[in-house]
Amino acid sequence: MATNEPFGIDPEDFERALRGAGSELLDLLGKAGVYLDRVDQADLGSLTSLVGQFFQQQRPRPPKPEGETTGETGSGVWAIYSIDDAGQANVDQVFPTELEALRAHRDNTDDRRRVRFLPYGVPASVLDAP
Repeated sequence: MATNEPFGIDPEDFERALRGAGSELLDLLGKAGVYLDRVDQADLGSLTSLVGQFFQQQRPRPPKPEGETTGETGSGVWAIYSIDDAGQANVDQVFPTELEALRAHRDNTDDRRRVRFLPYGVPASVLDAP
């Protein structure tokens, strides 16, 4: 038995299958149209939620920052500091990463002790209370 195509599908068989699928698709679209005609305004919310499951709207994204901050580039240290009664900051410990500083600070109960990023070249006096 000779074949007309490398996959063994006769072009006439292929056309017949497409015609059958096309008519079934048209029937399905017709049934969907009848259903949509029957839906009144009260059921529109349920239809919207059904369609929303398949087509998700794009959520607005927050605007990207202008540039990287010093904390994002990593050119500084994380300092655990305390503020005394006069409002002066005293640096207790310094860490290279935020995670290490927060781990060291997690059991803190003193409300005067804080963690902040301190860029290189900035004096510790910026940590003083206003």
